[in-house]
Amino acid sequence: MADRTPPTEASPETDADQPSGLSERFLNMVERTGNALPEPVTLFFIFIGITMLVSLIVSALGVSVEHPRTGEIITVESLFSGDNIQRLFTDMADTFADFPPLGLVLVVMLGIGVADKSGFIGAALGSFMRAVPNALLTMTIVFTGIMSNMAVDAGYVVVIPLGALLFYGAGRHPLAGLAAAFAGVSAGFSANLLPSALDVLLASFTEPAAHVIEPEYAVTALANYYLIVALVPAFVIVGWLITDYVVEPYLGDYEPPEDFEEDESTSDNLTEVEQKGLLWGSVAFFAAIAGAALLIIPEGGALRGPDGGFEPAFNAIVGLMVVIFFLPGLVYGLVTEKIKRDKDVTDMMSETMSDLGVYIVLAFAAAHFVAMFSWSNLDMVVAIKGAEFLELLETSVGLSGIPLIIAFIFVSAFINLFVGSASAKWAIMGPTFVPMLMLMGYSPELTQAAYRIGDSFTNILTPLLPYFPLIIVFAQRYDKNAGIGSIIAVMLPYSIAFGLIGTIVLAVWIFFGIPLGPDAPLFVDAP
Repeated sequence: MADRTPPTEASPETDADQPSGLSERFLNMVERTGNALPEPVTLFFIFIGITMLVSLIVSALGVSVEHPRTGEIITVESLFSGDNIQRLFTDMADTFADFPPLGLVLVVMLGIGVADKSGFIGAALGSFMRAVPNALLTMTIVFTGIMSNMAVDAGYVVVIPLGALLFYGAGRHPLAGLAAAFAGVSAGFSANLLPSALDVLLASFTEPAAHVIEPEYAVTALANYYLIVALVPAFVIVGWLITDYVVEPYLGDYEPPEDFEEDESTSDNLTEVEQKGLLWGSVAFFAAIAGAALLIIPEGGALRGPDGGFEPAFNAIVGLMVVIFFLPGLVYGLVTEKIKRDKDVTDMMSETMSDLGVYIVLAFAAAHFVAMFSWSNLDMVVAIKGAEFLELLETSVGLSGIPLIIAFIFVSAFINLFVGSASAKWAIMGPTFVPMLMLMGYSPELTQAAYRIGDSFTNILTPLLPYFPLIIVFAQRYDKNAGIGSIIAVMLPYSIAFGLIGTIVLAVWIFFGIPLGPDAPLFVDAP
């Protein structure tokens, strides 16, 4: 990362060293402010303390809300209550173990660790970089990040570190590659060329909400399909422009830390043995994918549900990824003789787990912060109050049409800073906004589409994102001083750009009356 240390009397800064523009000065300020904060682990514990104090004050004020779906009265609970103090200590191990990303990261990294430590990933990436022109590298990484959402959350574990490694191997700043991949995976969560588990999940909440107004209304998993396909090229182009013309100039020239362990196979030509290993490793890789396809695609496949659905396949993605990465790593290691006995494989896995030590400590703190925020019911109160605020705009100000949809997008984006789960938020917001907007003539599919856009572009700014600690760990491999401020500073331009382009695309969609998906209109006849 470029040196942006403030000038001192002993080392005056010349005009050439000054930030070149307003945007760079602003990002410098964001980074300095963020990195002036304590270590991420300490910061999460500070967040816990603040949450406990806020819960005590708000609960004493008797703040409560009504759940729009169940009618249940939800009150803020003090985290200082006897029950919550008891819960903190008795459930401490379960709170940590049940942290959603923890198991996924550790399990997937067992397979990736063998592929990485054996040299297969480095060799494959090196070949990839030599095949892909540097001018297309950024767009390729952003696109891969977006498409990785098909594998649920696996993109966080696989694509983001590979984006950094690809940029480093190409002689570019690795944190720019990390940022491009993070933007694709997380800020581009609302886009894809294929339907994913998220489409099924959101539709399962949207349809019952629509039944409040029209009992026979059907919402399918393809409700937003045309829109999410159109967002892919828009996000890829915007991600490329932000990376190459904003983030990389801001980061400056990269100088690796003295103890940085470089994977030479990403930049040097492969030896004859490594080429042979890459060939057979690639065969194993595609064979593993073919095997997974045979378990999923046939109607009677082992990973199909009793009704022919794909839910078991979605649930099996983590296990499949372990095998898909482990097998080529094993084959590559055997061919190149980097694996000579079974202990070598065990050592590779152990070393990978050792590398994740910092993440595990971060995950412990983050897991308790997220859990305690939920125990206090502050997450539900924030979400429902946000919904009430939007209703107020509609009734008192008369906000309607595209401005109302845009307001809904930004309310969703704000709530997303505090409540990470897309399904949890939609379970709260859907029953309120789907019927409300249907009464105004807007279809459930349109409300769901607006929610998806708002739910995505602030993912990359909030430390409440379950994978945020992992992103910090990935960044610290290349910059030991990287912290929350560093990540937010480089991701802020993506968040603004993705939010604007997603909102503009949806506004154009509404203006021209383009269907959101098969049998998915923009408008309905208002009762």
